[in-house]
Amino acid sequence: MESIIVEKIRQLPPELQEEALSFIDFLLTKKNPKRKKKPNLEWVGGLKAYRDQYTALELQKKASDWRD
Repeated sequence: MESIIVEKIRQLPPELQEEALSFIDFLLTKKNPKRKKKPNLEWVGGLKAYRDQYTALELQKKASDWRD
């Protein structure tokens, strides 16, 4: 099987060989998914200073406006 794959890849033009390699890399990552890391919660409590100044809804609106 390996020799068949190598022969078929050799028949491709260079740009398609790169695409084939990229697809092989994709298949390998699909086979071995990375373990998910625990979320970093350093941001928790980062807005305490604004607790009395804004409601959660107002902060959400400001964040939405900032992204646009």
